Formats: sequence, C-alpha cells, structure tokens
Amino acid sequence: MHTLLPTSIVGSLPKPTWLAQPETLWSPWKLEGDALVEGKQDALLIAVQEQSRRGIDIISDGEQTRQHFVTTFIEHLSGVDFEQRKTVRIRDRYDASVPTVVGAVSRERPVFVDDARFLRETTDRPIKWTLPGPMTMVDTLYDDHYRSREKLAWEFATILNQEARELEAAGVDIIQFDEPSFNVFFDEVKDWGVATLERAAEGLRAQTAVHICYGYGIKANTDWKATLGSQWRQYEESFPLLQRSAIDIVSLECQHSHVPMDLIELIRGKKVMLGAIDVASETIETPQEVADTLRRALAFVDADKLIPSTNCGMAPFPRDVALAKLSSLSAGTNIIREELAS
Repeated sequence: MHTLLPTSIVGSLPKPTWLAQPETLWSPWKLEGDALVEGKQDALLIAVQEQSRRGIDIISDGEQTRQHFVTTFIEHLSGVDFEQRKTVRIRDRYDASVPTVVGAVSRERPVFVDDARFLRETTDRPIKWTLPGPMTMVDTLYDDHYRSREKLAWEFATILNQEARELEAAGVDIIQFDEPSFNVFFDEVKDWGVATLERAAEGLRAQTAVHICYGYGIKANTDWKATLGSQWRQYEESFPLLQRSAIDIVSLECQHSHVPMDLIELIRGKKVMLGAIDVASETIETPQEVADTLRRALAFVDADKLIPSTNCGMAPFPRDVALAKLSSLSAGTNIIREELAS
C-alpha cells in the first residue's frame, strides 16, 4: 500500500435487508442453505463495491458473512456448547447469554478462509480481515472447563494463529484482532493480554493490527461512556505495552470521543488506524470535520503511518448513513492529502 493516508473501515457495515434484519446486532439470517451461502457472497460483493466507489483504499468484507464479530468465530470451534448457555457480565458493562466452554477448545477446520479467498478475488486493492482477540473471546463465554481466563486465552491465541496464517495464505494483507476488552481489564492486559495477542499474530508476514475501541453505538456502551468523565484515558494502560509489541498497527477511537489526542504519542513508531468517523451518532461528518480530526492527529503520528478509519463497526446504522459516512471519510482524507502535497 503506497497511497498516502490509506482509508479503511474498522469492521462491520450494515447488511442488506434481504439478508438480515437491519440495524440489529446478532440479527438472524433471513435465508437458509445454499441461498444463504449465495446471499452472503452477494452482500460481500456489494460491500466491496460500495467501499471502492466511496474511496476506501483498504477493502474489508464489512463482516457480511458473520452475525457477530466474536461469536461467529467461536461457533466453529469444538469444546464450546452453544446450547448450554449462561448469563455473564460482558466487559463489566452488560449481561448477556453466552455459550459455555465444556472441553478443550480446538479448530478442526478454517473458519473464514473461504470467505477471505472470495474477497481477494473481488478486488486488486489491499484487503483486511478482522478476527476477535483472545481476551475478548474469553470475555464472551462462560468457562466451565479451564476455569482460568489466562489459560483459555492462550488456547484461543494458538487457534487464532492457525486461522491467521491461512488467511495470510489466502491473500489477506492486514489481519486485525479486535480487543475492546483492553479498555477494561487493565491488569490482565499487562499480565497476559498483550502476550496472547502477540501469540495470535506470531510468524505472520501480513501486517497485523489491534483494534481497541469503546464499543458499538448501543445503549449499554453509550451509558458506560457517560460515566468516564471529561477525558477518556484508558489507552494510557495499553498503548505503552503495544508500542513495545510486535503488532504493526494500533486502531483507536477518536471522533467525537473524549480521548486526548496526545495519547497517540504513546504509540510513536507504530502505524495508527485513527477513528475519524463516529459510530454512536447517525449525524454525517462533513469532510472538513474529518480533515480537522486528521490534521490534529498528525501532530503525533507521521503522515506515512496514519490510516484514517472509523471508530468501530457500523452494523447498527441504516445503510445510507453508513455509506455516507464512508464518503465523508474519503473526502476529508483527500483534503489532508492535498494539503500535504502543496
């Protein structure tokens, strides 16, 4: 990728209404069998086309083939019982009914590799694929087997590394691990969180990224954000550790958040995937607002290491809102490219 300030999205885009219920997380599929397989591929093609048409440089699948960014991966693993469910506290924020780890976890076959190969065939642009991070996977389950968050995280890290290596072989240029839990469990991040993340990324030639945000724009997350005060300084806990890690790219939330911009200095030397699009509001950013955010960020990250992006996934948005935000992201980025070229 030689484009200055290459744009990207963090994760999800809204699914077509004929595939799943719009503006809904964990939305059930409206199709079955072969029709569902074809429908997912059609939705992926649309996501690629819309990203390309709206000026996104690093293309992703928009998570069109999965219901949820964590559980869709987990449901393909052995050792996890989705019928035996327990209610747990997710990221110390809200209660959810989750599957139970009942035995040794393992990956018997690739999970997303066929989808990634299909994505690779649809575009000549660099492609990015997202996987859940080990700590966030642990936090989305009830563990009745290992009974140790750390032990389970190391098992998941090994499984993720297997998947990531096959994604790389399928032509994926950037593999992103989603770790919103890094903004909550600070002691675990220090003790084993970053180490298990590095294990998941071990030996990859593809670029690696970790995405740490404050969550989708849903009520449980916005209510939590309201308790965090005038400055959100959670990144101070993980950024120094990530700066010393083998991870290539750090993805963070910025637009309309209370994250002090100067915290980016803590990951100096890393590539920064900067959230310049708010996913908690349907208001469309103007290109100038995006440009203002990027301009401020450039005081703390070199231009050749800045990747303008979204704060988080946009699955809960109406499609027209999400796509308009993509257009603003690329238009605002172009403003800064022209300023840097002059």
